[in-house]
Amino acid sequence: VYLAESGGGSVQAGGSLRLSCAASGYGFRDMCMAWFRQDRGKERDAIATIDSDSTTNYKDSVKGRFTISRDNAKNILFLQMDTLNPEDTAMYYCAAAPWRDCSGLVWRHFNAWGTGTQVTVSS
Repeated sequence: VYLAESGGGSVQAGGSLRLSCAASGYGFRDMCMAWFRQDRGKERDAIATIDSDSTTNYKDSVKGRFTISRDNAKNILFLQMDTLNPEDTAMYYCAAAPWRDCSGLVWRHFNAWGTGTQVTVSS
Protein backbone atom coordinates (compact mmCIF):
# COMPACT_ATOMS: atom_id res chain seq x y z
CA VAL A 1 0.00 0.00 0.00
CA TYR A 2 1.20 3.52 -0.83
CA LEU A 3 0.31 6.47 1.41
CA ALA A 4 0.10 10.22 0.83
CA GLU A 5 -0.74 12.78 3.51
CA SER A 6 -2.39 16.16 3.03
CA GLY A 7 -3.99 18.87 5.14
CA GLY A 8 -1.07 20.24 7.12
CA GLY A 9 -0.38 23.93 7.50
CA SER A 10 0.03 26.78 9.93
CA VAL A 11 -2.55 27.61 12.56
CA GLN A 12 -2.75 29.65 15.74
CA ALA A 13 -3.02 28.02 19.14
CA GLY A 14 -6.55 26.85 19.83
CA GLY A 15 -7.23 26.23 16.16
CA SER A 16 -8.01 23.04 14.25
CA LEU A 17 -6.66 21.10 11.29
CA ARG A 18 -7.78 17.92 9.58
CA LEU A 19 -5.16 15.66 8.08
CA SER A 20 -5.95 13.09 5.42
CA CYS A 21 -3.96 10.10 4.22
CA ALA A 22 -4.93 8.57 0.89
CA ALA A 23 -3.97 4.94 0.45
CA SER A 24 -3.51 3.18 -2.86
CA GLY A 25 -2.95 -0.50 -3.43
CA TYR A 26 -4.53 -3.48 -1.72
CA GLY A 27 -5.25 -4.33 1.86
CA PHE A 28 -6.07 -0.99 3.47
CA ARG A 29 -9.22 -2.23 5.17
CA ASP A 30 -7.35 -5.09 6.87
CA MET A 31 -4.44 -3.03 8.15
CA CYS A 32 -3.61 -1.28 11.38
CA MET A 33 -3.25 2.42 10.57
CA ALA A 34 -1.51 5.07 12.61
CA TRP A 35 -0.48 8.69 12.77
CA PHE A 36 3.04 9.46 13.92
CA ARG A 37 4.68 12.82 14.42
CA GLN A 38 8.29 13.93 14.62
CA ASP A 39 9.68 17.26 15.66
CA ARG A 40 13.25 18.25 14.87
CA GLY A 41 15.75 16.44 17.05
CA LYS A 42 13.13 14.13 18.51
CA GLU A 43 12.08 10.56 17.86
CA ARG A 44 9.11 9.68 15.66
CA ASP A 45 6.21 9.19 18.04
CA ALA A 46 2.93 7.32 17.54
CA ILE A 47 0.04 9.56 18.57
CA ALA A 48 -3.02 7.66 17.36
CA THR A 49 -3.80 4.19 16.02
CA ILE A 50 -6.89 2.58 14.55
CA ASP A 51 -7.51 -1.12 14.07
CA SER A 52 -9.23 -2.61 11.05
CA ASP A 53 -12.44 -2.70 13.11
CA SER A 54 -11.98 1.03 13.96
CA THR A 55 -10.88 0.47 17.56
CA THR A 56 -8.78 3.53 18.42
CA ASN A 57 -5.98 4.36 20.82
CA TYR A 58 -4.29 7.69 21.58
CA LYS A 59 -1.17 9.03 23.19
CA ASP A 60 -2.11 10.81 26.42
CA SER A 61 -0.93 14.20 25.16
CA VAL A 62 -3.52 14.23 22.35
CA LYS A 63 -6.36 12.31 23.98
CA GLY A 64 -9.57 14.34 23.92
CA ARG A 65 -8.20 16.76 21.31
CA PHE A 66 -7.39 14.51 18.32
CA THR A 67 -9.65 11.98 16.60
CA ILE A 68 -8.42 9.28 14.24
CA SER A 69 -10.87 7.72 11.80
CA ARG A 70 -10.87 5.73 8.59
CA ASP A 71 -13.06 5.35 5.52
CA ASN A 72 -12.44 1.84 4.24
CA ALA A 73 -14.67 2.37 1.20
CA LYS A 74 -12.48 5.24 0.01
CA ASN A 75 -9.14 4.05 1.45
CA ILE A 76 -8.61 7.24 3.46
CA LEU A 77 -7.29 7.77 6.97
CA PHE A 78 -8.08 10.98 8.86
CA LEU A 79 -6.79 12.86 11.86
CA GLN A 80 -9.00 15.63 13.20
CA MET A 81 -6.90 17.89 15.41
CA ASP A 82 -8.64 20.38 17.70
CA THR A 83 -7.41 22.76 20.39
CA LEU A 84 -3.94 22.73 18.90
CA ASN A 85 -1.03 24.10 20.88
CA PRO A 86 2.59 24.94 19.94
CA GLU A 87 3.77 21.58 21.32
CA ASP A 88 1.83 19.92 18.49
CA THR A 89 4.19 21.46 15.94
CA ALA A 90 5.82 18.60 14.02
CA MET A 91 5.92 16.67 10.77
CA TYR A 92 2.98 14.27 10.74
CA TYR A 93 3.16 10.88 9.04
CA CYS A 94 0.57 8.21 8.36
CA ALA A 95 1.69 4.60 8.44
CA ALA A 96 0.30 1.14 7.83
CA ALA A 97 1.10 -2.19 9.44
CA PRO A 98 0.06 -5.59 8.04
CA TRP A 99 -1.98 -6.60 11.08
CA ARG A 100 -5.64 -5.96 11.86
CA ASP A 101 -4.94 -5.25 15.53
CA CYS A 102 -2.59 -2.41 16.45
CA SER A 103 -2.02 -3.68 20.01
CA GLY A 104 1.66 -3.93 20.85
CA LEU A 105 2.90 -2.58 17.55
CA VAL A 106 5.78 -0.09 17.46
CA TRP A 107 7.20 1.98 14.61
CA ARG A 108 9.32 -0.84 13.18
CA HIS A 109 6.19 -2.95 12.55
CA PHE A 110 4.85 -0.33 10.13
CA ASN A 111 6.03 -1.15 6.63
CA ALA A 112 4.33 1.63 4.65
CA TRP A 113 4.83 5.34 5.31
CA GLY A 114 3.75 8.58 3.73
CA THR A 115 6.22 11.40 3.11
CA GLY A 116 4.73 13.58 5.82
CA THR A 117 2.86 16.85 6.15
CA GLN A 118 4.05 19.76 8.31
CA VAL A 119 1.87 21.16 11.08
CA THR A 120 2.96 24.42 12.69
CA VAL A 121 1.08 25.94 15.62
CA SER A 122 1.94 29.47 16.71
CA SER A 123 1.21 30.95 20.13
